[in-house]
Amino acid sequence: MIAFARAGGDRFRGIRHTTTWDTDPSVLNPGYVTRQHQMAERSFREGFAVLGRLGLSFDAWLFHPQIDELASLAHVFPDVRIVLNHVGGPIGIGAYAGRRNEVFASWAASIRRLAVHKNVHVKLGGLGMRLGGFGFHETAEPPSSEVLANAWRPYIETCIESFGASRAMFESNFPVDKGSYSYPVFWNACKLLAKGATDAERADLFSGTAARFYRL
Repeated sequence: MIAFARAGGDRFRGIRHTTTWDTDPSVLNPGYVTRQHQMAERSFREGFAVLGRLGLSFDAWLFHPQIDELASLAHVFPDVRIVLNHVGGPIGIGAYAGRRNEVFASWAASIRRLAVHKNVHVKLGGLGMRLGGFGFHETAEPPSSEVLANAWRPYIETCIESFGASRAMFESNFPVDKGSYSYPVFWNACKLLAKGATDAERADLFSGTAARFYRL
């Protein structure tokens, strides 16, 4: 990381690390070799501590059953800025298919516990992936912005209510989500989701939070 920081001058802000793991192997990405409870490992935490010493941030990509593990990490390292990617990866396929209400309740409870840690932020997006079980990639016609906003509203509103707009930021997750909808349709859905926000809250959701978190 020190070498990256030197090479990047003042542009290197942090790292993103994938810890996605689940007991159901069908939901795993074969391109990423992960293991259970990685964030609790001594070697992982020794490396994580370096982020704090260097003033770097951590982007966390994991699945919803692992959110509480991230909360534990945030508690031990309160000075490291952390952002939870893709609203915490709620799973809707494999062993979790057909259990949306149950998954949502578990996910929402973990989100609220994580939000207690003020060093943690959340990215609002990434729900176009097959992982979420929404099936947008399987429809004859791509979904409209209204369809996306209606499907995502419970997740987005829970995150904003828990973290506040000052610790939440919209993210596109493109090109990964391109298989489900287009870039303009996604951002129009975000506008619909933010319709009831104040001007200051919208500014945070669309740019302010990201600018502060990544020191842009």
